[in-house]
Amino acid sequence: MKKKRMIWSLILILTLALIVLIYHYCRIKFAKVEVVLSESLKIPVRLNIKISDMIESINGEILNDDYIDTKTLGTKNINIKFRNEEGIRVKYDFSVEVVDETSPIVWLNNQYTVNKGSDDSIFHKIMCADDYDPTPKCEVIGNYNMNELGIYPLVFKATDSSGNVTEKNFNLRVQEPPKKNNNTGTSSSKPTYTEFQSILNTYKNENTEIGLDISHWQGDVDYQALKTAGVEFVFLRVGTSNGIEGENILDKKFLQNIERATNAGIPVGIYFYSYANSEERAISDALWVLEQIKNYQIDLPIAFDWENWSTFNEYHLSLFGLTDIASSFLKVIEDAGYEGLLYSSKSYLEQVWYPTEYKTWLAHYTSQTNYQGDYDFWQLCSDGAVNGINGAVDINIRYKK
Repeated sequence: MKKKRMIWSLILILTLALIVLIYHYCRIKFAKVEVVLSESLKIPVRLNIKISDMIESINGEILNDDYIDTKTLGTKNINIKFRNEEGIRVKYDFSVEVVDETSPIVWLNNQYTVNKGSDDSIFHKIMCADDYDPTPKCEVIGNYNMNELGIYPLVFKATDSSGNVTEKNFNLRVQEPPKKNNNTGTSSSKPTYTEFQSILNTYKNENTEIGLDISHWQGDVDYQALKTAGVEFVFLRVGTSNGIEGENILDKKFLQNIERATNAGIPVGIYFYSYANSEERAISDALWVLEQIKNYQIDLPIAFDWENWSTFNEYHLSLFGLTDIASSFLKVIEDAGYEGLLYSSKSYLEQVWYPTEYKTWLAHYTSQTNYQGDYDFWQLCSDGAVNGINGAVDINIRYKK
């Protein structure tokens, strides 16, 4: 009798549990789901966008409002988890398409000049790049002869893997090679310089500091004289690489420069002239820089300086890829406790680099820049003259706020 009661009790419990499970299953299965998606489910590649950005309305609260993976092209399946207005946890699936609708860029003026008989390849010299495709198809349409003088009207056409096209009309001018000047006499014209004192008088205020960037090209620098002249900071070139995938080389004057600048009490920042062609190489370069500076006080940011535009096509990089290289270098720098900085000129900041989370060092040689982006340092000339340096030097402004 006792056994029978236990069996019936167990059956009753299992039956009740089954009823509860069926109830919850039916409750979820037939839960009210009202999701209205955006009109367009196409997302530009690399756009930072969340699941909620693709939904016009939903009868509840999204529980996993994550960023959508837009780093690669193609169909992305999105799984929404949300709690509807009745408090029931519900799932909803849909798909989006990550697309590239941005045309490649062709860095080319209306006229491109070569010397007669030149074996330079037009494709190597003219920058042809795409945001996503590291190897867009680049072609010159029209006839020309590098061995015959003349002006040839041509079209440079760039096509990326998504079918986006850029066409640019230009004239190829084939000219006689310029004659060598055999005059060994000295020129009567003298180079002009921008006096450091004039920059100090014009741009110095409570929110700015005026400084220089220095490498071995400036020779032996008298940092005490710079300090007396009013120089408030210096960026020192720590080194570079021996070309693409070459070994890293310490700037010939770096150790002398950093020791003398430190002894003179001038705050120091660092820059590295990069030839990196991958994120792995950028990380390796950053670690090398950290090793060179570990015994010195660094007061200002460490800058990533990549300027290999005339040979860009040899790198087989997309513009996103180039920006990732810079970000990889600067992340290592910041993870080590320093501040990272991206150096570039106005034109390339506007047309080539994609935004990063790091600060910017703008190069724009003018008395008043019209660059619209944010920047913390501005390199405004390369012909600076200051007591303590024999020759020209770059002059920079630091904005403290």
